[in-house]
Amino acid sequence: MKTTRLQVVLRGVEPAVTRVIDVPASATLPELHDLLQAAVGWTDSHLHQFVTQHVRYGSEPPADAAPEYQRDENDARLTDLGLGFEYHYDMGDGWIHDVTVLGRGDATPGCVRGDGSCPPEDCGGPSGYAELLDVLGDPTNPEHHRMRDWVGNRLHPFNHAATDQWVRRVVGAVPASVRLLLDFTADGIKLTSGGRLPTAVVLGMQEHRPQWHPLGSPTAIEDDLRPLVALHRLLRGVGLLRLHRGVLASTRAAGDDLAVVRRIRSAFEPDTLATEITELTIGVLAVHGSLTRPELAARVHERLGPRSHPGGDAVTERDVQIAIGEQSPIMRGLDLIDDTEWRTWSVGASARSLLPRATMLTETWTNE
Repeated sequence: MKTTRLQVVLRGVEPAVTRVIDVPASATLPELHDLLQAAVGWTDSHLHQFVTQHVRYGSEPPADAAPEYQRDENDARLTDLGLGFEYHYDMGDGWIHDVTVLGRGDATPGCVRGDGSCPPEDCGGPSGYAELLDVLGDPTNPEHHRMRDWVGNRLHPFNHAATDQWVRRVVGAVPASVRLLLDFTADGIKLTSGGRLPTAVVLGMQEHRPQWHPLGSPTAIEDDLRPLVALHRLLRGVGLLRLHRGVLASTRAAGDDLAVVRRIRSAFEPDTLATEITELTIGVLAVHGSLTRPELAARVHERLGPRSHPGGDAVTERDVQIAIGEQSPIMRGLDLIDDTEWRTWSVGASARSLLPRATMLTETWTNE
């Protein structure tokens, strides 16, 4: 994978907060946002913008921005920003990161080096952070104990290994079940008259995923394996599998891991209840370990906070449990959850390396 090396400096902060990271050279700005959040250590709790000399890129235009000066970040990539730009985060606190393109990076993305602790969220920007450090460093200050309790464990030394791992996880990895099905279809397979996967593929997938059958029994029918049905549908929907004259085959994009991850992520529409519940489910399981579905629904509902359906009715714990059940086939098919123990669910092998927000939740919540 071609990468670009970036130097990131958090402006106006002492001790200095710097990161040098290698990111995919083709990174979109939403992807770059996720990577910068992981590299510095933020929790993606506020709005952000990318600012160049002539253009601002963001998901929401600021009130004072002229239309010709504002662009949608979803239509831009790292290469559109030039050799130096600013990354603004939390318009209230006013964190500005000066980002410089250093050149080509290594063969794989990651964090090359760094210094300095990420400030706690909502501490008041550079000036507020400076005051916070003064208070924490002076046990005689009347605010010392209160502010120490407020900070908790959110202020910790830079950990290079952990940051490198977090950045790599945000870039993403192809779930093993996805790669398995793409390999089975690489040379093309003829579907049944009903449009289902042939027996050989169903048996081959079940050999690797016996827990996909509710009774653990061998089956030759795709419809008996709900995760396989969901996975088959998703991969065709995002263009990783294509049907032509009754033959199903992997597309060219299936040979590029980054393209595979991007297309899978595109199936999870942002800011929808289904996607949010999927992300929260992964985060909750990462923090609490194995849970029954009622236990899981209760904790996800608690993390979800007050939410309403389009009609205005509040989202209840029962609604969350139903939504988790509806999402479970694709979560299992993508290795996001593991239900080998049928009474309980736990995080799957891809839980920390497929959906960026789920990755962020697992990293931040496990450090709470």
